[in-house]
Order: sequence, then C-alpha cells, then structure tokens
Amino acid sequence: MVKIIAQSGERVTVSRRKPLSIDVAQCAMCAVLYAMGSYLTAYLSSPWGSGQFRPAVVIPAVFASLFGPMVGGLGAALGTLIVDSAKYGQIYVRSLVAAVPGNFVGFYLFGWLMRRKFSWENFIKASQITLLLSNAIVAFLYVYFRAFVEVSYPVVFREAWVYLSLGLVAWWYVTMLPFVLLLGPPLIRAVGSTFPGLVSVQIRSSTMKREVPRRSFSLAMMLPGLLMLLIGMVITFTDPGKVLALNLAPSALILAGMQVMFLGSGAVLFTLSMLALATRRLTGKAE
Repeated sequence: MVKIIAQSGERVTVSRRKPLSIDVAQCAMCAVLYAMGSYLTAYLSSPWGSGQFRPAVVIPAVFASLFGPMVGGLGAALGTLIVDSAKYGQIYVRSLVAAVPGNFVGFYLFGWLMRRKFSWENFIKASQITLLLSNAIVAFLYVYFRAFVEVSYPVVFREAWVYLSLGLVAWWYVTMLPFVLLLGPPLIRAVGSTFPGLVSVQIRSSTMKREVPRRSFSLAMMLPGLLMLLIGMVITFTDPGKVLALNLAPSALILAGMQVMFLGSGAVLFTLSMLALATRRLTGKAE
C-alpha cells in the first residue's frame, strides 16, 4: 500500500498487487503445513470408518484470512491431496473427487469473506459458514462417489448414503470448529505482529487493537453444541430397531458410535462455550 501526495495536498492511496511469486510461495507453504498437520491425525476417523479427524484445518483458515482467497483455497486443495495421497501411497482418486473441490471452495470463500472486511466477528461467521459448506461438499461427493461408482461399497452404506453424508458433515463441523476458533485468532495475531510487512494495514490494526468478541465466540460453539446434544439424546431414547429400520445408521455398532459422537462432541462444544462466557464475565468484572 503506497500513499501519494497530490498537488492539491490530498492523500491518495494506491494499492499494489503482490507479486505472483509471493502468492505461489504462500500457497506452497499453506499446502505443506496443512499436509503435515493433517498427516498427524490421518488415521483417526469418524464412527463410520471414513472421515478424518483434522484439527489442522485451522492452517488454511489462517492463510486465507491473512493472504487472501486464492492462497487459502489452493493451499487447502493441494494440502489435502498431498496428505491423502501420502496416506494411501498413490494419487488418491476419492480426494480428487471430493476433498480437493470441497477444500478449495470452502477456503476460497473464507478468504473472500475476510478480505471484504477483516474483523473478529467476520472471522467467527466465516468459520461457521465455510466449514458447513466445505464439509457438505466433501461429504456428499465422497459418499455419493463411493455408493454409486465403487461397486465394492457395502450395500448398507449405499442405502443410507444421504444420512451418512449428513453424519460426516456433523462430525467434521463439530471437530473442526473449536480448533479454528480457539487457535485461529492467536495464530493470526502472531503472524501479524511477527511479520507485519506480509499482512495488510487493516489486519495489523484489527489484530493488535481489537479483542475477539467473546459473546459471539461463545455462541458460535454453544448453538451447534446444543444441537449435537439434542441429536445424541434423541438417538439414546429412541428404539434402536426403529432407527435401523429407517436406514439412519447401517448397523447397531455404528449407531452406538453415532450416539457417543453426538453426545461427546456436543458436551465438549457446550463446555468450551461456557468457559468462554465465564472468562468474558470475569474480564468484564476486572475491567
């Protein structure tokens, strides 16, 4: 960003686009860090046996916030392809079909929303919107591909493919959201203060002067937490035979895993939201 003094004495701000080489370097760094972080949890999956536990999703969220939509989108797409291919020892077709487009769309949107106006309120909203959207894209494309293209996919999964897709969306959302909200702001602050020349003036001023709105932060985890608890209680107090008859779960074992997942993740999200709210109250009293 450069300021030029015109003859009339007015200041005119002229923005200079980053060199392409910097975009490429930032994208490559995002992809490598995302792949490395994701590989650490690559073998932890959902109750359905697919769907990786991936707290490293905070990495492309931070890059998209700091360096824009293309860096975040391409970095996330390449990173997920690298880690999936490394895990299976070959170019992973399912990743190309589902994870690559889902990650690209989600984190491109994340960066676009944050570029419009950088604020912590926007960060919280962008986290919720993009995690839902990107996970829905990945889940439905992945399960549909396996159910209707791969003949080896079990029939019970094929018959319940819509519910399985929705379950994966819920699994990814509730396991990713806390990491993005809890780790994203401090990482963005750290990069903004350590490398101020790499980020915009708006980001530097927002990260240094404005605190994360704890009420919005708390509600962002409280509402999905309560929803997960409600779903878990419905599963708990419903006759398992009826649930299985409706193809809401492929087997009794997976139904039990779903119960634990919804109750456990809901309890964790709700507890974190209450801690954030309590911290806000204590801080308010201290101030």
